[in-house]
Amino acid sequence: MAGTGNGPLAGVRVVELAGIGPGPFAAMLLADLGADVVRVDRPGGGGLAIDPAYDVTNRNKRSVLIDLKSAEGPERVLELVERADVLIEGFRPGVAERLGVGPADCHARNPKLVYGRMTGWGQEGPLAHSAGHDIAYIAVTGALGMIGNPGEPPAVPANLVGDYAGGSLYLVIGVLAALQHARTPGGAGQVVDAAIVDGTAHLTAMIHGMVAAGGWQDRRGANLLDGGCPFYGTYETSDGQYMAVGALEQQFYDEFVRLLGIAEEAPARGDMARWGELREAVAARFKARTRAEWTAVFEGTDACVAPVLSLREAPEHPHLAARGTFTDFGGITQPAPAPRFSATPTAVTGGPAQPGADTDAVAADWGVPGLTEKGA
Repeated sequence: MAGTGNGPLAGVRVVELAGIGPGPFAAMLLADLGADVVRVDRPGGGGLAIDPAYDVTNRNKRSVLIDLKSAEGPERVLELVERADVLIEGFRPGVAERLGVGPADCHARNPKLVYGRMTGWGQEGPLAHSAGHDIAYIAVTGALGMIGNPGEPPAVPANLVGDYAGGSLYLVIGVLAALQHARTPGGAGQVVDAAIVDGTAHLTAMIHGMVAAGGWQDRRGANLLDGGCPFYGTYETSDGQYMAVGALEQQFYDEFVRLLGIAEEAPARGDMARWGELREAVAARFKARTRAEWTAVFEGTDACVAPVLSLREAPEHPHLAARGTFTDFGGITQPAPAPRFSATPTAVTGGPAQPGADTDAVAADWGVPGLTEKGA
């Protein structure tokens, strides 16, 4: 049952003010790790146009309904805050303050609270109050400009790089670090300002170092890791599917060209002037067989080659299936919690929280009877 997790965060209480995208994902990760996450949903719903029963980013949580614009709403949230370790919100800067649940209001009731703020642009700066989505945040950080083929528009990597990598994961890191500080002798709660632009920029640290060292060209498709290298990229197979190649090191490359069947005629990998010729040779060979046939050739070898699978295919991959990387809960196939812990294992124990469905249970467990009063 949600709220009774056994993971490493068991006993940690989190209040999540309902939002969309990276905030709910960060709260899901905390819930996966065992925290008791109570999502404060608004009456009438909101957010993404998806049936709440399928929104797996709300798994392992519990939900209460509170109208923050009602006279009693802010007080109900602050009553939860008094009993919480963490609060997560994803409003535009200043909105939580206007609603009466900003950092000052919360810390007045609970000085140890970690107040996690999830935004795209951050709490300060010229664009702080502007609307935006993942694609804009990764665009201005330089991350989007690195992805795709030269001479073509940048390729959009869903919302994985900004919302979830640069946003959710950095919020969780910040929250856990601040929670550790709050629990040290003399420690106190604080505000964690997690901006997607900051996190996404941070993800490019290695690339900036390579640019400074002259080892990375500031343009798409011209580098070792961005598709510019013929032995680090994707190739179409005879059935219109794709194989991914990552044979960077010499010993892996040697295995790759041997198994591909071009070891004798392949141009030297170190001769960049002939990379175009090498790419054509590799592409021609891959087009000669199906994805399944090439998978059988490379599976279990050190050639660093793998089939490019769809979302529906991925759970059936033998390695992922053996590890239980995906799980089925409530009829929904979904990624299992990650990472893994030897002493405090995690699991999906509850399906997506339905708005308001857990109000009575949370009121009793957290000792906040006012949640059940009409108008809360």
